[in-house]
Amino acid sequence: MTSLSALTAFDDNYIWVLTSDEGEAVIVDPGDAAPVLAAARDGLRPAAILLTHHHDDHIGGVAGLLAQWPHLPVISADDARITAATHKVADGEAFEVAGMAFRAIFVPGHTRSHVAFHRQAPRGELFSGDTLFSLGCGRLFEGTPAQMLASLDALSALPDDTPVCCGHEYTQSNAAFALTVEPDNRALQQRAAQVRGLRADGLATVPVDLATERATNPFLRVGVPEVARSVDTWLGHAAADRVEAFAALRRWKDGFRA
Repeated sequence: MTSLSALTAFDDNYIWVLTSDEGEAVIVDPGDAAPVLAAARDGLRPAAILLTHHHDDHIGGVAGLLAQWPHLPVISADDARITAATHKVADGEAFEVAGMAFRAIFVPGHTRSHVAFHRQAPRGELFSGDTLFSLGCGRLFEGTPAQMLASLDALSALPDDTPVCCGHEYTQSNAAFALTVEPDNRALQQRAAQVRGLRADGLATVPVDLATERATNPFLRVGVPEVARSVDTWLGHAAADRVEAFAALRRWKDGFRA
């Protein structure tokens, strides 16, 4: 069976490692080469690199890895800022590395060329980069609210048991905002308590299944009446549509302090 693990980098980044039955590893978003090189000394065998977007905390370690393994395929969206890419995927493109099948899903919003990778297998992992976080979503640095909402809708349409493997450990701070938006959500209350316990023990809060995110993440629940009412109250008027509601929710989160 394939195995999934996460290497930590910087303050809160995750470098995801998906290892095939044959022991070959796909490395997702290596912002720092050092954790991967350390794992390689313990037997990790990199076979490919997947990059969700161009930010340095997600691609900064690629040069160091290519210095060690110069023939590694590097797969990303078509973005001139990702100079190490050897294969640039199109939206919906299926590809295979290390005997594992993936599909690229374009998810603009955080950046204009952000891509997520979904492994095509029962309970296949979703590597969502900085688009979908547990209980949150990424900031809109280059895209529009309409783009980001459409991107989140696309990811939310994946199967319930999809493990969400995001790029950062932001869940506890995201929980504080989510509870402000939807304080009476029992599933959210339970998830927040679980997250507090995990972080108190120094453990990761992800991966988390997509069904849990749909039940608890306000950015996937823009049309839910309780979320809509909170957004309208924050706005001071009724949002005209889901895009305006999502844009307001994102602005609210941008200025939120727990």
